[in-house]
Amino acid sequence: EFPGTVARPVGSFKSAGEFYYQTLRNNVDMLKLIQLGLTFSDENGNLPSLGTDEYFVWQFNFREFRVDEDMFAQESIELLKQSGIDFDVMATRGIDLAHFGELLISSGIVLDPDRTWLTFHSGYDFGYLLKALICQPLPQTEYEFFELLRLYFPVFYDMKYLMKYCDLHGGLSRVAEVLDVERIGPQHQAGSDSLLTTMTFVKMKNEYFLDFVEDAQDETTMVETHTQHANVLFGLGSDGGAEWANGTMAPASALANESQYFPPRF
Repeated sequence: EFPGTVARPVGSFKSAGEFYYQTLRNNVDMLKLIQLGLTFSDENGNLPSLGTDEYFVWQFNFREFRVDEDMFAQESIELLKQSGIDFDVMATRGIDLAHFGELLISSGIVLDPDRTWLTFHSGYDFGYLLKALICQPLPQTEYEFFELLRLYFPVFYDMKYLMKYCDLHGGLSRVAEVLDVERIGPQHQAGSDSLLTTMTFVKMKNEYFLDFVEDAQDETTMVETHTQHANVLFGLGSDGGAEWANGTMAPASALANESQYFPPRF
């Protein structure tokens, strides 16, 4: 969770993706992360029990944001207040974000090519996470942003992008409702949103993509499909007018081929 969007860049831009990235960069650099939710699961959505009869999801509340000092979008903060976030308590008892970034790196959950990150419309989410990890402003260009993103988060899926292949529309809560996935916890709390993202992704995968994987002609086709649709952020990179391939980014028109229209493999 973050304080919304308060600034728009001015000037001319080569693509919608470039405008979106500069908007993202300006806002992430100016604003402060409020809350982060992390859900860990296997490929079937099974959650960790840590040796108990309960299941666990992690929510981190940060102390940097001050309602009376920092910039924010009024509507965003009102939604967070209505969801139960107490900014006064977070200011005194919240986590130091710089220290959290250090622990995130030492934990081993980033910089790991064997770990897959599941997200929903996550340009800003990754922007704030990268800012916490590198402790400096985001890169000036979208290309440099994707280089950094692929370093810390080698494999990720953005459900908002994958929805193009599912005839699904709307935000996370709407998609979860259509797929009959029940929310646990209040909306606009990062832990609840994180869990809902995981469970909705599993349902989406099983309902829309499993048949394609089973019907794929050969392993080569499946691998090409997988790499084509992994690591695409909605509105950025290949979805915003440029294509990431083999570690570089180039205009989508230069890389157009039929395989890029195949549904993704998981």
